[in-house]
Amino acid sequence: MVYTYKTSQQLNCTLAEAWNFFSSANNLSEITPPDMNFTVLSEFENDEIFKGMKIDYTVSPLFHIPLKWQTEIIQVDFQKSFTDFQNKGPYKLWSHHHVFESNADGVLMTDHIDYELPLGILGTWAHSILVKKKIERIFEYRRIKLKQLFS
Repeated sequence: MVYTYKTSQQLNCTLAEAWNFFSSANNLSEITPPDMNFTVLSEFENDEIFKGMKIDYTVSPLFHIPLKWQTEIIQVDFQKSFTDFQNKGPYKLWSHHHVFESNADGVLMTDHIDYELPLGILGTWAHSILVKKKIERIFEYRRIKLKQLFS
């Protein structure tokens, strides 16, 4: 089963500031809960996002078990949106679309994630018991950190 998670947050910054922060893989660990042990393994000479960019990480989403994760940037519309897609990792499907809209108060940032867990009925059970709550907690942490960074 494919699940969808969508959230928006108003940021008190310019479009260029929001874009520069979110399009840099090196900033991801700053807005990820520490207990996930999120580490970017890829090193980039230039941190500018581009279509086809592959980013390798380690992450411990559940029970502190480290997993390798690789996402690929499959779509970029400069200072408007980008999409990262999981090539390898804990999900059967992970597609995360980031949208940035300039407004009178700064930037409205919207995350739209489509995801699916492996293991059929076990994945469905894990989603209802653990994964859904974990994703909500990750984005709540992120909301707090972004408020601190962009207020």
